Amino acid sequence: MRIHRDTTYLAFTDRGATAAIGNFDGVHLGHQAVLRIAAKAADAPLGVVTFEPHPREYFAPETPPFRLMNPEAKAHRLESLGVKHLYELAFNERLASLSAEEFARDILQQQLGLAHVTVGADFCFGKGRKGTAEMLHAFGREFGFGVTIAELVGGETAVSSTRIRTALSDGKPEDAAKMLGHLHRIEGEVIRGEQRGRELGYPTANMSIDGLHPPKFGVYAVRVRVLTGPHTGEYDGVASMGIRPMFGENHPNLETHVFDFAGDLYGAELSVALVTYLRGEEKFDSLEALITQMDTDSARARSILAP
Repeated sequence: MRIHRDTTYLAFTDRGATAAIGNFDGVHLGHQAVLRIAAKAADAPLGVVTFEPHPREYFAPETPPFRLMNPEAKAHRLESLGVKHLYELAFNERLASLSAEEFARDILQQQLGLAHVTVGADFCFGKGRKGTAEMLHAFGREFGFGVTIAELVGGETAVSSTRIRTALSDGKPEDAAKMLGHLHRIEGEVIRGEQRGRELGYPTANMSIDGLHPPKFGVYAVRVRVLTGPHTGEYDGVASMGIRPMFGENHPNLETHVFDFAGDLYGAELSVALVTYLRGEEKFDSLEALITQMDTDSARARSILAP
């Protein structure tokens, strides 16, 4: 998949795609339906037009973290679904000021040279979100690109990123997975922690969750993909999400213990999938009590993840 962040001067071979447009946060079942429709809409490479930063982050920078995926995780997921071109438009003052007509003409037709676009029925665009899917259809006829409007998946109870966030906040990753069509994953680089897990017999790979919607704090059974480095592959594990109250108030992160693993993961890119919520965070009376609970958590996670 080719990722286009500077779309000012696209090569001829990067133009003419049939593209779905949207934020695609989570790449859930609704997004996947739009992608399938886009792929069938024209005999052209499949593309996605999305925005970085997310428009909500641009207009309300003080909003608590809400994203289900960082840009890298979204790109990985879109590539796995057959997307050939990812057009990552820089959402800035210039783009935010374009009218609906200007966005259709200047960006979709002139800048990206799209042959066909597909959007959800609730798609809004242009300054003040005044453009609708029906207006885009009319602009397509005027500017020479096809437009398909995809109905929302699920009708009145449509799949949405908001409902998925709620499921994750409630500690129900299984419900989130049903709407996503895949396990919810957190991706990022393994960073150095305080190495307490190693001292307790449970070394962990620590990852930041900054900028992401935080799932319910606690312990999860997880599936792990090591994406880079000498240990690439699939593993099972148990992970702690939160502030680690046993050791005081800490910045929230994700700490994953990978089962039956020996090696150094510092600097590697990991993708950690939340399978089942096991329990909430706790502060124990002693390290011995903590280790006993970790033994129990690991045994339960192994049982859940067993083939």
